[in-house]
Amino acid sequence: MDPIQQAVKILQQGGLVAMPTETVYGLAADASNPKAIKKIYEAKGRPSSHPVIVHLASIDQIDDWAIGVSESIKQALSQFWPGPLTIIAKKAAQVSDSLTGGQDSIGIRIPNHPVAQALLKAFGGGLAAPSANRFGRISPTDAKHVKEELGDKVDCILEGGRSVVGIESTILDISQKPYKILRLGAISKEELSQALGESIEDLGEAKHKVRAPGMLASHYAPETSLKLVPSSELKDLLEECSKTQTSIGLLTYHQPISELPNIRWMIAENNPKDYAHELYANLRLLDSEGHSLIIVEAVPEDKAWSAIADRLKRAAS
Repeated sequence: MDPIQQAVKILQQGGLVAMPTETVYGLAADASNPKAIKKIYEAKGRPSSHPVIVHLASIDQIDDWAIGVSESIKQALSQFWPGPLTIIAKKAAQVSDSLTGGQDSIGIRIPNHPVAQALLKAFGGGLAAPSANRFGRISPTDAKHVKEELGDKVDCILEGGRSVVGIESTILDISQKPYKILRLGAISKEELSQALGESIEDLGEAKHKVRAPGMLASHYAPETSLKLVPSSELKDLLEECSKTQTSIGLLTYHQPISELPNIRWMIAENNPKDYAHELYANLRLLDSEGHSLIIVEAVPEDKAWSAIADRLKRAAS
């Protein structure tokens, strides 16, 4: 059977399918089936109060799930969709609380990946699809990562190659004004503000209920303890830590600055797009190597690196 048709059959029967997207791999279930959605939470170990994002094939389906998304907003956001953007809007009356964590809002995304689009079009409805990993851990950007993380908790894993973007979507809350960025991603606040003709605020540190994925202080974390270190302090810290740690996995975008024997150097790309593409794969590899500590060199304090800096900060919390 064709993999897409097989996946559709599994979804129709209330099963779970890991699907590739341009950001990370998602753990998909029929968004209209509360029992199937419950399986997502169980597979991930995710608290039921944390909402999940509904993935759609097209803008035309938004009104089936959300209210108050005007045609002018849809037109403005169409330049980013399909793509790495999620909006938070008021949920439609028929939307299950199991999707929204009991809140009155819902997350909507239209992914830009040929396999995800083929699955969504063949399925015909919405798919609830948080990242296909255990709750709070490193998101998967490759089919093999899903297998390593969730094993037989997933009924089907669709192969789609390495995720092109590599970090999760930007989340924009349009459920009330002023609009707010709830999670940073590949699409910037400035791009969205220009498209919508609206001022957009940063959320800041969330001290209330979780409105969207990726808002916890600790998230995207490896099993191994991770330290985030400014470039100016890196050399001294390596020398200090090498005396107490049996093995250190180091992710840096500079060439080696010391020859300490118990440090494993991993050189990342020094531009934000390529760094993001490989970030989770690099962290997973270091985590799998059995180091006693992972050290990551902090990225530049520049808007182009903001989404990456946010992921690293949460991974080190």
